[in-house]
Amino acid sequence: MYWFHYLALASLAICFAFSLHHLLRLIRLGKPFDYAKAAGKTGSAILYSFTSAMSPVKKESAFLHMPTYAAGIIYHLGTFLAIFLFFFILAQVAFPTLLAYPLAGFLLISGICGVGILIKRIVKSELRSLSSPDDYISNSLVTLFQLSTSLILLVQEALPGYFILASLLLFYFPVGKLKHAIYFFAARYHLGLFYGWRGVWPPKTL
Repeated sequence: MYWFHYLALASLAICFAFSLHHLLRLIRLGKPFDYAKAAGKTGSAILYSFTSAMSPVKKESAFLHMPTYAAGIIYHLGTFLAIFLFFFILAQVAFPTLLAYPLAGFLLISGICGVGILIKRIVKSELRSLSSPDDYISNSLVTLFQLSTSLILLVQEALPGYFILASLLLFYFPVGKLKHAIYFFAARYHLGLFYGWRGVWPPKTL
């Protein structure tokens, strides 16, 4: 193993430790007490929150901007794939050419989607006014990570740069908005709990 492997391992350990801290903090906070009288079942509402409520037809911000929504889906899939492949690359697993090229191709496409989303955030004034430096840093790091993963599948000489970039992403994950990967589940759970308690979710069929 080289120094950049140890750098990646150290950043992974730090990322895991701080992410675990966020998770345990959420668990300790527990379920909020609701003083309102129960008007529905929370179990089905929580399930709805994680399933049908996330459909683009149920979200105005999605069905009015379907190209961006589709790009976001591809971008997130590319992120999951790049993270998954990171562990194999760290373990120095060699990918056969027939597998490496399709993976690299998909990550190139997802990375381009990330660039497009970043450009839209910069160009559109309404998005720019809502954005913070964290938005730009997070998008840039994840996009570069996807593109570097695509490159490393085909060019092994780029390993040092790949692991430096991966380490930066892992260091930033628990302190920036990327930690929404942890808070997402708690947010959807509490959303379903809130609207289910009030009998709003799941919607009544006529």
